[in-house]
Amino acid sequence: MPPGTLLGIDISGSLAFADQGAYFPGWPDSPPDARALWALVEDLCASDPHLGAGSFVDHAEVSRHYRRHGGREGDLFGGGIGRLRVTERIGQIALGCRPTSNFNLVGASQVGKASLTGMRVLHRLSGRVPLWPFDPLPAHGSVVVEIYTTIAAIAAGRNASRSKLRSFAELNDALAAVGSKPVRGSGPIDDHRSDALLAAAWLRAVADDQALWHPPALTDAIALTEGWTFGAR
Repeated sequence: MPPGTLLGIDISGSLAFADQGAYFPGWPDSPPDARALWALVEDLCASDPHLGAGSFVDHAEVSRHYRRHGGREGDLFGGGIGRLRVTERIGQIALGCRPTSNFNLVGASQVGKASLTGMRVLHRLSGRVPLWPFDPLPAHGSVVVEIYTTIAAIAAGRNASRSKLRSFAELNDALAAVGSKPVRGSGPIDDHRSDALLAAAWLRAVADDQALWHPPALTDAIALTEGWTFGAR
């Protein structure tokens, strides 16, 4: 990674905590903060290949809080869409987004599985590169942040329901809107590539926007337990 890189990872870096004062209320071994959560995921999934997290959600206590395939909804899931972090309830909804609970592992829009794998990655990165806001923003050097690509699309003039860019023409219009040069190509493009290209261009454009580093709802306690989605206010 080049020095001074702002690296965005499209996962949720933690689980809801602030709403009930714990990740897994009622369980004495519920982790006290995000780093302890990452370590727990890693410990329970040490034998899962490819950074999988199946062993975590199959754990007898943990599974009580999850909605899983096959109609398996834990007795502590809570119903509805599931628990949300503060960054999702306040920041993303304020932008017109429709966040999905990380405790929901069912449906095309669920992000819980990828986020648990991401926590295993964050566990490995911890201490090697600052992970904002779990770590303070460094005065210089590289830093890793959680991103939600829809926020980049909204910054480019799209709305949440039209956030996916599926042609080079749409992508280049969005890139121009965030002050970036066009990319070569024509016709269709898959939204995985367009998401990555637009998010990278947006991060470059807003990296020095101090307001994005200091959202009003981000307290020290939330930073250590739930983390934050960069750009959500």
